[in-house]
Formats: sequence, structure tokens, C-alpha cells
Amino acid sequence: MKKLIAITFCCLLMAVSSDIFACTSAIISGRVTPDGRPLLWKHRDTDAAQNLVRYFQGDKYAFSAIAQTNNPNPRSVWMGVNEAGFAIMNTMSYNIEPTENEENADNNGYIMKLALGNCADAEEFESLLNSLEKPWLISSNLGVIDAKGNAYYYEVNNNEYIRFDVNDPATAPLGYIVRSNFSFAGDTERGSGYVRYMHADEIVKAGVMHNAMTPEFIFNELSRSFENPLIGVDLKSGDFNRPKTTGWFVEQDLIARYTTTSSVVVQGVREGESVELTTMWTVVSYPPTTVAMPVWVCGGEEGIPYILSQNEEGRSTLGNMGYMMKEKAYAHEIEKSRKTRYFNWELLWNLQGDGYMQLVQQIEKELFREYNSAIESWRSEGTVNHREMKKLHDKWSTYIVEKYYEYFGMK
Repeated sequence: MKKLIAITFCCLLMAVSSDIFACTSAIISGRVTPDGRPLLWKHRDTDAAQNLVRYFQGDKYAFSAIAQTNNPNPRSVWMGVNEAGFAIMNTMSYNIEPTENEENADNNGYIMKLALGNCADAEEFESLLNSLEKPWLISSNLGVIDAKGNAYYYEVNNNEYIRFDVNDPATAPLGYIVRSNFSFAGDTERGSGYVRYMHADEIVKAGVMHNAMTPEFIFNELSRSFENPLIGVDLKSGDFNRPKTTGWFVEQDLIARYTTTSSVVVQGVREGESVELTTMWTVVSYPPTTVAMPVWVCGGEEGIPYILSQNEEGRSTLGNMGYMMKEKAYAHEIEKSRKTRYFNWELLWNLQGDGYMQLVQQIEKELFREYNSAIESWRSEGTVNHREMKKLHDKWSTYIVEKYYEYFGMK
């Protein structure tokens, strides 16, 4: 009987774990993006309520990365880019050994932090991984891009990895690879995130075919997706808003979820460009309620907009505002014990065009326009203008806080 209870508990723990760490990701080769620059995307789900961006000085390289708010010097980070132009992210895999648990998740973050501080490119990352004592105690799909144009996924278990080259037409005929929470080399009877994978793959494929793969496209079409292809539901169709429904919906196999705490697109550089121009477009909270902002490692602490970094309360100002708005969307008055399942779709998106997500996208559209204009100028000059970068960060940080107060009553 005790054995049965233990087995049942473990199964429940695995189910909860795979639901909490339900990340979705993609790497798009520069050969299929409009500007020839590779893109690395991770949409992070975790039980850590809030994230922020921190700047670190590694053993060899400085880097900026997504970290949790509870530790100024964390053992782990969850995606990031370093001053050499090397970027890394992961999704947990639930169909390769070892079986998932919180320690394994933390080891993923530890390896990513180690890599950002020590690796200039994919080759050095592979050398680092091979040098670590085994078993590695991770089960992960690790994704990297570097300034040399390399773009790889590594399906990693305790003792080995399998590499998938995003630039190889034999491996990625359309120039991209998507991963969620299973590995292609793993047990097909296990794993999770198959519906999210199917949907993300459809969206990326469409973006590639229409030559539309940009950071802005990824945030709008992937990070803020409310579509479940398995049941043929797309909430943005308008069929699930008032007066046709109550405006409430149940969360199941969506990319945007209650547990989503950040979403990042690293835009790499073309061959010959300065690695300074590698840009980490960052959402530090729930994407439907949080504006994306760019981060540049070359700017050090000032390369991070101040509303993305740690404030006096130990949180990100923008991340906290996005989190509080998410909590309002999930504030069901009847099913309080299941608040992470039922959300107010009408509050996020509606036919009047004044939902949280719609207003966030309005702000973000102008932000992308102004920052992209500056980035194009810097590319022509061959370097980031640090003074202009700081000026833009301060301007937009202030503007976003003002707009969140005006639109949403956030302080």
C-alpha cells in the first residue's frame, strides 16, 4: 500500500512539474529571416511568480540574462546572451532521462549560466558540456546561437547529447526548429507540450513562408497566442467574446499560460557585424500584459532598461505591473481554488479593442518602431551608440510606466 501511494504521488508530482515548466521555444536560421539575422526564442513557464533581467560578470564574458527575483547572485539563469554574441536557452524535456524534478530544472539553469560566462560560440559550449562530470542530471532541449552564424538545438540527457543544426537543410528544410517539452530522440509515449509544439510549428512555418519572422512577429503571434489547434479554438476569432459567451475561458495547452513568467527573442548578428549589436528583446512577465523591451550586453547595467532590472522592492517594475494585471485576468470569483485555469478573456482581448493585450501591443508597436530606427543607424555605424541607447531606455521606461497608469491604473 505504501508503495502504491508513493508511486501515485510521484506520478502526480511529474504531472504538476511538466505543467509548471511548460516552456516553448524556437530557433530560426538567418537564411530565412527578412534581414538575414538568426532568432532564438524562449517562452518561459515556471512556478517562480516574477522574473527580471540581471547583468553578470562571468569567468570570461559578461552577460545579461533572465533570472528569478529572489536572489541577487543566483546559481541559475534561464536564458541570456553574452558579450561575445553567444546566446542560450532551454526547455525541459519530459521523455528523456533523468525524469523531471526541480533539481534537474535547476541544473539546466546552472549550465546555462556557466556557458554564458565561459563560451564565445557553440564549439566552446560543446567543449564545456563534455568537460562536466557525468551524470549531468539534466533532461533538456538546449538551444544556442552565436556570432559566427551557428544555430543548434541539443537534446541533452544524463550522459550525452544529440545536436540538431538549424542551418542544415537536411535537418531543418525550412530553416527553423521548434521545441517544447519533449525530445525527438526520446520516448514517444512520454513527454508533454505536443499540442503547443504543433501550434508553434504552424505559426513559425507561416512566418517563414511569408518572410515575416521578426521579434515583433514572434511576440504577437507566439508569445501572445491563445489558440489550441487540437480542438480548433482561436480566441482571437471573436467567437469567444461577449455577447456570444461570458468572456471567460479555460486554459488548456495554450502557449500563453498563467505560469508564463517571461518571453525572450535574441536577435543575432550577420557575419561581419559587431557582436555589440546582438539584441535581447525581453518580456519580463506575462506577455499579454507586458511590453517587450530590448537589452544590450555591451551597455552593462545601463544596457538594461531600469524597469526590467531590480528595483528597491527587489522586483522588476514592469514585471510586477504585468504580473498584477495577469492576476486580475485570472481572478475568478467562483472557482477560486482553480484560479490558474479560468481567465477573463474579455479583459485581455475584446471586440472594442481596449483589452489589456491590445493596449500593450499599441505601446509596443511604437516602441519597436523607434528602437528599430536607432538599431538600423547603429548597424550602419558598426556599433551601438551607448548615449542614445541610455536615452531611449530612460524615455521608454518612463513612458511605459505613465501609460500603464493611464490605461490600467497601475502604479
